[in-house]
Amino acid sequence: MINLKQLIREVPDFPKPGINFYDITTLLKDPAGLKQTIDNFRAHYEGQKIDVVVGIEARGYFFAPTLAYAMGAGFVPVRKPKKLPAAVEFVEYALEYGTDRLEIHKDAILPGQNVLIIDDVLATGGTAAAVASLVEKIGGKVVGMGFVLELDFLNGKDKLSDRPIYSQLHY
Repeated sequence: MINLKQLIREVPDFPKPGINFYDITTLLKDPAGLKQTIDNFRAHYEGQKIDVVVGIEARGYFFAPTLAYAMGAGFVPVRKPKKLPAAVEFVEYALEYGTDRLEIHKDAILPGQNVLIIDDVLATGGTAAAVASLVEKIGGKVVGMGFVLELDFLNGKDKLSDRPIYSQLHY
């Protein structure tokens, strides 16, 4: 087993002073580390009925499609505004200084389908909570939320209600 934390570069004072950024691009370029990350997700969710894996723009796209393929599930992207060509459903959510919006095709998930949401980092939980509510708004059932790493000190889990959360690494 590879120590995945050794493959994540810590960049101090990015994007602003006092912030420690955990750069996953160094994990992505390592074939064994990337494989282990996907295998860890697949092993954790093995045996669960998952119809669709949702990836959150943009870094969730690094993991969600590959995991969907490995699990025999479909992949659905959640995008920033005005990036999807067909009819969309959207959710607006609060950021530290303002609001943001995410969109999904209205027909991307069928009512009752089991959905796994994947992203790279669980920080404050606002984006993940917004995506979960968006999936539920169009009829999907969130059966899990997976993250490569979680920043425990930000208590992002608190915004995700009783949804099952799996984070491979904790900081």
